[in-house]
Amino acid sequence: MFSKVPWPAIFWPVIVGVCLLVAWYLAIWLFDIPQYQLPKPHVIVEAMFKERELLLSGGAQTTIACMVGFFISVTGGLALSLFLASSKWAFDGIYPYILILKMTPIIVLAPIIILWAGQGLASITTITFLICFFPIVANTTMGLRSVDQNHMDLFRVYKATPSQTMFWLRLPGAMPYFMAGLKIAAALTPIGALYGDTVAGMGSGGEAGLGFVVMVFSAQFKVPALFASAFVACVIGFLFVSIVNILAWLTLHKWHESYVLTD
Repeated sequence: MFSKVPWPAIFWPVIVGVCLLVAWYLAIWLFDIPQYQLPKPHVIVEAMFKERELLLSGGAQTTIACMVGFFISVTGGLALSLFLASSKWAFDGIYPYILILKMTPIIVLAPIIILWAGQGLASITTITFLICFFPIVANTTMGLRSVDQNHMDLFRVYKATPSQTMFWLRLPGAMPYFMAGLKIAAALTPIGALYGDTVAGMGSGGEAGLGFVVMVFSAQFKVPALFASAFVACVIGFLFVSIVNILAWLTLHKWHESYVLTD
């Protein structure tokens, strides 16, 4: 049983992590870095324990916004990609506007979203959705339109309907592209939620997300708590990316070369 455990994959990250902690302490000691610039790791842990209620409630609110925005972006992005790949006029007519919206900075759209949806979870979710939506649409649409022509000819020979071709050829072939888009979106999800918290978050009634909590800590000059907030945000991002990576492995590891060649 133990022979199957990937010990190098566990051992080396632990060693590097310990070395980074030692380097952290050494840097503070050698260069006499003040705590307001770089707190010691154990001070950050203490601040995390002291502010645990605020960090947990803020992290929970941010996680909810991430989940809702990510789920809507995945379902909406996949549906739109199927539509764009099914019709040439839809692709030619709609896709350029998708690219225009993709290139529009979210910092410009955020005030409009808040004006329409108001402060709170609705605006935060919408901002998260917009940041995650376009990588999914772009990657999935490219995958659906990048089908091997020999396979397409084979389906035509057997008189497959457009829907059969889509769901039995193009959609499976686009899975690696779809999963790549999901990975990008999963990494961007916490960024969108945290930014949404800072511009549309609410600090009352237990609705303060992690971004709003960061603003409070910054205003109060609680630097160790700021580092603790960054750690919580990293954990949220790690969870989303890990879930998507597991889903990609379950979907692709039996047949796609990016996994088969490394097994």
